[in-house]
Amino acid sequence: MKYPIAKILVLFLIVFTFKNAQAWGFWGHQRINRIAVFLLPPAMIDFYKANIEYITVHAVDPDKRRYALPDEGARHFIDLDHYCQYPCDSFPRRWKDAVAKYSEDTLKAYGIVPWHIQTMMYRLTDAFKMKDKNKILKTSTELGHYVADASVPLHTTENYNGQMTNQVGIHGFWESRIPELFGEDYDYFIGKAEYIDKPLDYTWKIVLQSHAALDTVFGMEKKLSATFPDDIKYTYESRGATMVRVYSKEFSQAYSDSMQKMVERRMRSAIKSVADIWYTCWINAGQQVLNEAKELPLSEEERKEMEEEDRLWRTKPKPMFGHFHPESGTE
Repeated sequence: MKYPIAKILVLFLIVFTFKNAQAWGFWGHQRINRIAVFLLPPAMIDFYKANIEYITVHAVDPDKRRYALPDEGARHFIDLDHYCQYPCDSFPRRWKDAVAKYSEDTLKAYGIVPWHIQTMMYRLTDAFKMKDKNKILKTSTELGHYVADASVPLHTTENYNGQMTNQVGIHGFWESRIPELFGEDYDYFIGKAEYIDKPLDYTWKIVLQSHAALDTVFGMEKKLSATFPDDIKYTYESRGATMVRVYSKEFSQAYSDSMQKMVERRMRSAIKSVADIWYTCWINAGQQVLNEAKELPLSEEERKEMEEEDRLWRTKPKPMFGHFHPESGTE
C-alpha cells in the first residue's frame, strides 16, 4: 500500500506545478530540475524539497542570461559534427587538450557545454563546503539546466534547428512541443542518485548519447513529413493574444512513436544525470549537513548583475547569444 500512495503524492507534487506551463523550453527544464530532487538521498532531500520552488522556477535563468552575456550562449551546446563523426574518438575530452588542438576561440564558437558542466560542478562543491545556501541553490539550479541541454541531441550539432536540411523548427518541436503534449504521461520513477567516479567521462557520455541520436531525430521527421500534408502536419493555437502555427498533435504523436519515445528517454536520462551530479558534488564536499547552510548576503556586484540580467530578459534585445533559440515549435 505504501508504494502506490507515495507514487500518487509525488505525481501530485510534480503535475500541480506544471499543468499550466506553456513557454517552449522552459517546461522541460523546470520539470527536469524538479523531479531530480526526488532522486536525492535523505540527507539531501529535505533541503532541496524545502527550496523546490526556487530550483524549479529558476531552472530557466541561464537561457534568460543569453540575452545579456556574450559568453553565455556557448555554455549550452557543442557542435560535435563541426569536428568529427560519432563516436568522435579523436576529439579531446579534456579542456586543455582541446584548446591545444583547436584554440579556445574555436571551442567557444562551437560550444563548450561538457566543460562548463565541469566548471559548475567545481562551483557547487565549493558552495557545499562553504555551507552557502544561496550559492548551493543557484549553482544546483543552473547546473541542472546545462546538464539538461547536454541531454538534447539538437544541442550537439551545427544543424541545431534543421536549417541545413530544410527542417527549420525541429528544435522547438523536439525539445518543447512533444514534451508539452505528452510529458504528463512520462514515467518519472527513475531510481536513486548515484555517485560518479569520473565526472568528465560521465559528462561526455551524456553528450555522446545525445549526438548518437541525431540520425533518428532528423531522419524520422523527414520520413514522416513526406507522408503528412501541411494541413495535417500543422495546426494553429493561441499563445496569449497571438495565433501561432505549431505541429499538430497527430504529427507529434507519430514522430514520438517513430523515435520510440526518445524524448521521454532523454528527459529521464537528464533527470537522473542532474541528481547524480548534485549528489556527487555533495559527497566530494564532505557530505555537509545542509540544514546548517545559511543565506549569506549577496554582494553589491552580484545584486546588480542579477537585476541587469532580469531587465535584459524582459526587454529581450537581439541577438540572443549562441544558437538561435526559437520560442515556438515551428520557427
